[in-house]
Amino acid sequence: MPMRTRRTRGARPPYGTLVAAATAALLATLVTPAGARAEPAAPAPATAVKESRPVHSYAEAVRESVWVDTGLDGDGDGRADRVAVDIVRPRETAATGRKVPVIMDASPYYACCGRGNEGQKKTYDADGKPVQFPLYYDNYFVPRGYAFVAVDLAGTSRSDGCDDVGGRSDVQSARAVVDWLNGRARGYTSRTGDTRSRATTWSTGNVGMIGKSWDGTVANGVAATGVEGLKTIVPIGAISSWYDYFHSQGAPLYNANPSWLSAYVNSPEAQTRCGAVQDRITAGTPYSGDRTPAWTERDHVRNADKVRASVFVVHGQQDLNVRAGQFGQWWDALAAQGVERKIWLSQTGHVDPFDFRRADWVRTLHRWFDHYLLGYDNGIDREPVADIERAPDVWTTDRQWPPRTTATTTLRPAPGEPAGPGRLGRAPAAPGATTTFTDDPGLGELDWAVRIDTATPEKAGFVTRPLSRDLRVSGSSKVTVTVTPTTTTAHLSAVLVDLGPAIIRDYNAPGEGITTLTGRSCWGASTPGDSACYKDTAARTTNVGQTVVSRGWADLGTWADPGRGRPLTPGRAYTLTLDLAATDHVVPAGHRLALIVGGTDRDLLDPPSSTPTLTLDLSRTSAKIPLVGGAGAFIRATTGPHPAPAAPSLGAAPAPRGTTPPAAVDGPRLPAPGSAR
Repeated sequence: MPMRTRRTRGARPPYGTLVAAATAALLATLVTPAGARAEPAAPAPATAVKESRPVHSYAEAVRESVWVDTGLDGDGDGRADRVAVDIVRPRETAATGRKVPVIMDASPYYACCGRGNEGQKKTYDADGKPVQFPLYYDNYFVPRGYAFVAVDLAGTSRSDGCDDVGGRSDVQSARAVVDWLNGRARGYTSRTGDTRSRATTWSTGNVGMIGKSWDGTVANGVAATGVEGLKTIVPIGAISSWYDYFHSQGAPLYNANPSWLSAYVNSPEAQTRCGAVQDRITAGTPYSGDRTPAWTERDHVRNADKVRASVFVVHGQQDLNVRAGQFGQWWDALAAQGVERKIWLSQTGHVDPFDFRRADWVRTLHRWFDHYLLGYDNGIDREPVADIERAPDVWTTDRQWPPRTTATTTLRPAPGEPAGPGRLGRAPAAPGATTTFTDDPGLGELDWAVRIDTATPEKAGFVTRPLSRDLRVSGSSKVTVTVTPTTTTAHLSAVLVDLGPAIIRDYNAPGEGITTLTGRSCWGASTPGDSACYKDTAARTTNVGQTVVSRGWADLGTWADPGRGRPLTPGRAYTLTLDLAATDHVVPAGHRLALIVGGTDRDLLDPPSSTPTLTLDLSRTSAKIPLVGGAGAFIRATTGPHPAPAAPSLGAAPAPRGTTPPAAVDGPRLPAPGSAR
């Protein structure tokens, strides 16, 4: 932990510090686009709280590129791969010999696709020196005494090797840089030369990794190696197990082979030499959904016991690209190991918090890095662990997540009226009670939810009575079914739904819950080649009558072995437990909670090779749901008089209208390119 110096009340900072701050502020003003709002002034910290301040010149910062030896030869050319590392760091600290901590974003997207809502890419001058670093991390944090490091994963942009989509090469690309920052790996001033570059002259060795989607996934993977010097990670909409990105309990989600992603992000040069790597990926990750050593290599959850870094998880609960089960299993594994954790859960899809809660996010991230990288005792580690978005731009906090009073509660389906849905409650169905549905790949969870009160052939639906009080689901659910198929293959979906009117973020629209506006705000200092000013955003909302709370999918053929599917025997009953994604949702009084069991969930799950009809044994089917207050809360919510569903209200004016980001920037879902972004 760095030594701290005390300043007496009323003392003035050194003259040189004032000049540097004034110069940085002036330059930021000169290059800020007309009409853009400057970075909000941070409130003066309390006397006892230390905070890094923007006292260093961003314009005069050191900008350089280094190539770090990964120790791997992924492209098989007979020499160790080097990954390109672009660095921007304060010149003033370099001149005085003072070392700084590092914020790192390791990504495959810096050249092929861009980062952030505006698709920024790295740019370089005529001599190859970095000019633009995507996103605001450099603009905001370098003036505050941090270095920012942007790493091109192996095979991408200016790096050697081949990208292997979450495998050893991806992880080692970034881990080697952490090692180099701590003096344990070799770096060079060029891609092929022998002139060494040493980071220990300017780096404290304290590293924080951050990134959305694939970038955050790499951060998870590096943390799971236990590498020394990595103090914290901030994975945003990140993958914790690549198997679960492409499959769900044996059922294929979209184009269930990652090799095309490698081809998508590899540089044109790498594409000519990496065919063999892509063939190995294809062979090792079969479409069948069987678990293989290649999937084990890409499973970071299994190594949660090695994590030394603190973890700040951010995820959209309606993220249908990197689905919410990814953060849930990672969070639970970290909790079991006692890892320091914090979490933000939004109502968005695959969206960065900079674009759904900007000012609060930057302020919180600043304090997080100050604490874990500079060692400042600013209290963020003693604050509530969880921030949950309840309605668009309406947030609550919890000291612990899931809350301490959460308890798994078993709910059971039972027959209802012949023309309507079944019942969902605590009492089991009578032995022999069944219901039947037929897989219809043309329909999905929203179709099922809209038709919940009608007995339709493509789903089995079960509902509670209208609730007399709010009921909160918090954590991961499981649904156990006993079904008899008519064919040799079958896929299953289980969905929890809040039935009642609400205004939610429109996660199915372009932007996945945000609208991009024309105005800009600035977050840090700018240069002519790297602006700190970004388009503002607002919540994009929609009125709904049903809200999907959580979802899960499985191949019934994995009933006996989750790692391997097998053909089914028509007419035989099988029992299988589906894992539903983690969530935190309050079902309001007057609404109903529904459990729906169906076959193929359109646009989310690939259909099986046959069209099965499935008979569900209700007496051997149940849902284990984490409820705040447990079974007692459910009983209280499903007894007594209930109000009519309240008309939804945000308590504020509608969100302003504006342009929406192109799909390629926002990160389209599979099988479109860029899905893991």
